Amino acid sequence: MTRAVLSIGSNLGDRLAQLRSVVDGLGERVRAVSAVYSTAPWGGVEQDDYLNAIVLVDDPEFSCLDWLRAGQRLEQAADRVREVRWGARTLDVDVVWCADGARPIRSADPELTLPHPQAQHRAFVLVPWLEVDPAAELELDGVAHPVRELLRGLDPAERDGVRRTEHLLATTTRGDEPCNTN
Repeated sequence: MTRAVLSIGSNLGDRLAQLRSVVDGLGERVRAVSAVYSTAPWGGVEQDDYLNAIVLVDDPEFSCLDWLRAGQRLEQAADRVREVRWGARTLDVDVVWCADGARPIRSADPELTLPHPQAQHRAFVLVPWLEVDPAAELELDGVAHPVRELLRGLDPAERDGVRRTEHLLATTTRGDEPCNTN
């Protein structure tokens, strides 16, 4: 069985509906969903703020590459266009972390690098991840680091720029865990 942490974001169109389409599209594979957070865009491209969330998923039949493909299909359904790096987008689905059972998977494949090579620098990933998995760890250079510690190491302005909204993407229970833990 693979489990994965997916970071989802949108800053074009009906941002909330785009995020909900991920939860709906992944269906019974969803184990937990963070609240929705508003964040400034990354990368220096002038654009509107993002709505971001984390989705924890698992499926005994899925590989890490299957999670990537599922995310890409959801992006295509949302008419995602990849023209400008770090540019505005209707939907972005990133595989941040993936594990086979309890063993985190590492990959240097350019198609799917695991863990996500920038996750430890992005408060918009770490804050909602901690919400749904307070014991989360991210392996960097062969060493597991508590996500809480990685977040603490970020610039305070980066952390403060992740603002929780009142929006929830799911409120039903799937499997043994609630989709929202708030």
